Amino acid sequence: MSHHPTRARLGAAVAILAAALLAAPAAATAAPSQNGLENGIERHVPAHAASAAAYWTPERMRSAIPAEVLVADDARRAKDRPVKQVEAGAPMEVRAQKPKPNATQVSPISYVGKVFFTLNGGNYVCSGNAVSSANELTVSTAGHCVNEGGGAYASRWIFVPAYNNGAAPYGQWTATELVTTSAWAQRGDISYDGAFAVMAPLNGRTLSDTVGATGIAFNLARGLSYTAYGYPAASPFNGQTLQRCAGTAKPDPYGQSQSQGIPCDMTGGSSGGPWFTSSGVQNSVNSFGYTAVRNTMFGPYFGSAIQQAYQSAAN
Repeated sequence: MSHHPTRARLGAAVAILAAALLAAPAAATAAPSQNGLENGIERHVPAHAASAAAYWTPERMRSAIPAEVLVADDARRAKDRPVKQVEAGAPMEVRAQKPKPNATQVSPISYVGKVFFTLNGGNYVCSGNAVSSANELTVSTAGHCVNEGGGAYASRWIFVPAYNNGAAPYGQWTATELVTTSAWAQRGDISYDGAFAVMAPLNGRTLSDTVGATGIAFNLARGLSYTAYGYPAASPFNGQTLQRCAGTAKPDPYGQSQSQGIPCDMTGGSSGGPWFTSSGVQNSVNSFGYTAVRNTMFGPYFGSAIQQAYQSAAN
């Protein structure tokens, strides 16, 4: 297993987890940014865009698997060590006995939807949200829902707003461009696991005109209260309905990322789903979890790097 806390891979060489699970690190050290990549972005035109909508039949949508990050570390040595900054001194087994926060099923929301794409020959599913933008065609999602993290980009990328039990009331929107941070696309740095997709107009209309769009904010204070949405597809969920979690963000207990976590037990498929502040603006996305920090979903801090990716996609 790799001991690098910022690498991630999707595909046959990596087991796809029910949630984006990171094993507890062997050493709780910070993962510094390297080579200035936190200041860059990457733009990519996905392959097979013209045939994407036809490719994604209801059968393929139902059989798509969660596109999740697997960043493995030495869980054996970390298993019996207390979690830093979280119940310091208490063993892991005690934390596991705490009440389980359950995601709640909610009615479909017009601007929140499912994302489907192909990567390395496999069909995957994530979540996304239509955000306010100059082009009125921008969807926010997770970086690992557009690029495997230091590797290949997704193709046949579509967004299905308000998906519900197979129904697509606003149609299937096809991505013409994918934008993410250089830190994610070049080395899989989980702190910068954010991305945006530019959609083609559908039936002569923009995405925002059709489903609406939410505001989006960057460089806000840490420790805010959030409401998160997504389409978890791994057990005990089936990916067919929208789910919601809520709670106050806390820092990465291991200090190996700049991400924040909220109480949430959504599983794979929810990646890329939006986090909204109490004022209703999006300020993060569902990204990953730790095996040793139960029922907690982590999301990247929306700082200047992810803001640059948004600005590039939105304009």
